[in-house]
Amino acid sequence: MAVTATTPATRPSAATSRTGAAAVTAALILLVAALAVVDITQGTAAVGAPEVWKALTGRAEPADASVVIASRLPRMTAGLLVGAALGIAGAALQAVSRNVLASPDTLAVNAGSYFALGLTAVTGLSLPLFASSGIAFVGGLAAAAVVLGLSGLGTGTVRLVLAGSALTLGLTAVTEGLLLLFPRQTEGLYQWNQGSIAQNGFDGVLQMAPIALVGVVGLLLLARRIDALALGDDAARGLGVPVRATRVTAVVLAALLSAAAVTLAGPVGFVGLCAPAIVRPLVRRFRGFTRTRVSLPAAGLTGAALVLGSDVLLRAVVAADVAVGVPTGVVTSLVGAVFLIVMATRARDTAEAAASERLRIRSRTVFLTTTSVLVLVLVGVTIASVLLGDSKLLLGDVLNWAQGRAGRTITFVLDTRVPRVLAALFAGAALALAGTLVQAVTRNPLAEPAVLGISGGAALGAVLLVTTVPLAGGWGLSAAAFAGAAISSVIVFGLAARGGFQQNRLVLVGFGVAIGASALISLLIILTDPFNATKALTWLSGSTYGRSLTDVLPLVAVLVVGVAVAAMRLTELDLVSLDEDTPRLLGLSLGRGRLGFLVLSVLLSATAVAAAGTIGFVGLVAPHAARALVGRQHARVVPVAVLLGAILVCTADLVGRTVIAPTQLGAGLMTAVIGTPYFLHLLIRSRR
Repeated sequence: MAVTATTPATRPSAATSRTGAAAVTAALILLVAALAVVDITQGTAAVGAPEVWKALTGRAEPADASVVIASRLPRMTAGLLVGAALGIAGAALQAVSRNVLASPDTLAVNAGSYFALGLTAVTGLSLPLFASSGIAFVGGLAAAAVVLGLSGLGTGTVRLVLAGSALTLGLTAVTEGLLLLFPRQTEGLYQWNQGSIAQNGFDGVLQMAPIALVGVVGLLLLARRIDALALGDDAARGLGVPVRATRVTAVVLAALLSAAAVTLAGPVGFVGLCAPAIVRPLVRRFRGFTRTRVSLPAAGLTGAALVLGSDVLLRAVVAADVAVGVPTGVVTSLVGAVFLIVMATRARDTAEAAASERLRIRSRTVFLTTTSVLVLVLVGVTIASVLLGDSKLLLGDVLNWAQGRAGRTITFVLDTRVPRVLAALFAGAALALAGTLVQAVTRNPLAEPAVLGISGGAALGAVLLVTTVPLAGGWGLSAAAFAGAAISSVIVFGLAARGGFQQNRLVLVGFGVAIGASALISLLIILTDPFNATKALTWLSGSTYGRSLTDVLPLVAVLVVGVAVAAMRLTELDLVSLDEDTPRLLGLSLGRGRLGFLVLSVLLSATAVAAAGTIGFVGLVAPHAARALVGRQHARVVPVAVLLGAILVCTADLVGRTVIAPTQLGAGLMTAVIGTPYFLHLLIRSRR
């Protein structure tokens, strides 16, 4: 698999005006000023524009003045600071990496900071804001270093986003696991992670402003060297510019800006991606913006306008008393998801399947041996899952329960535990089968329901039904999840089909849909139940808690149908996974076959999400491991992948509810911890 390198930025010959840049900058300043004025007049208190003017001129009532000075002005200045810092950080990262998709979000800077602060919180240490900023800086910088090391500077736009997004998923899963394990020590950290510019006074802004100033001044001093990098590494070296030192310094300064913003307001998503993208077209028209010293402040102003504009829009659309609970980061994440999808459809991608995977052949003995071992492992894991947990049982207890002769306590334990085990087993099998079908149809080794946003869409549909119809049953939940998955699938596959399902574009569009779905879920939960973050975390972590046999029945029915259809069409599946020409030469309707398998995979993913929540990476790991064990024939891959998926999720569920009993971790968190390193391994291997 290969990804085309981004064309190094060059100074456009069509640039026509230097004075136009000054006019555009002045317009941006006026826009930010206008948004700032409107933002000050919005809030829950009945303090409108006249009261704000009186407060600013010292003629307001004490109560009105207190609202403006202690709440409105700090919120507005925080929005300015956060937006400007993220916009400049994103522009600097894109310039030095020559990658239009580089930003604090796609480099996992925000996730690294979130993880570092979460790790610090569980120790019980109470640190001042300045020290927290240092920890966030270290975490964010380390995450950016990992992503840049995996993707390589200037080697491709898509790979960087894939590596950053995968690391973000893994770090976020670990951090949310810490939140569930240490709810008292990490109280408020989940709300902070949604990103909000609300402030109580100017203390935070005053402490973070000098840090942000250091980052901005440092980048402006580095601007001439960054301009030289745009000419290419060799040309920059010819001009005497130390290429590596310049890049490292710029990344450190950008991480410093991001850390200041994250510490002050939490991760306000995708401002660092969108602001430079909005400024970039101006470079073609105005010569002044070709220089980093001018484009960085313009990106900062655009970032401030994005953050303040999102805050103003939110408070204009949503009632003031509700809007106060909606983090600004949720709104900017929705905007960023759309940006990511649009940019993904415009990115060039010439990736191909790895040749080594196409040629691998295993003997029938290996297949039979592998299947037999996996069946034994599955039986062992299932028995262990039934016996172990917060209450440990014996096989005799299970036999008595099956015959209706167990005591009240054992009956209660097994009545609740057995449906959970079945949900984990069948959900894992369904996700593995769905991942196998999607990877075969798209011929994309990175495709799986969670990565492609299908699971996110299903979760959005399910959460929408749960929050609006609390008494909805298992079948209703499955139908809602299928509707959400179907909509997200139409968006992802529809956009990717225009480019012939190109390898990484499909995954990138899927990531965008997954981000959008996650933001909408957060928005939905905040608007309907703003005080129960644990509810959101439990659902999003892929938990089997509280599942009944009624919840599992739709999953069993769909899985039986899915396995039967796959078994009857194994040859067609092999042909579809080869190339575009072979199926047509043999008279196979490629479009109809591809659509049928995709619909089946969507159905499997939706019912799995409805039964066990969002569990990622199973559809990625299980098919890959199956192909590595038994080769690429789907007659062998399908049963082995189904067994592996069931074992993986059942084991994750068992570990999550046993190791730290009575506290529990969702199976989705455990599989994310396993799946993220595997996904990054695939990215590294694809570079060879």
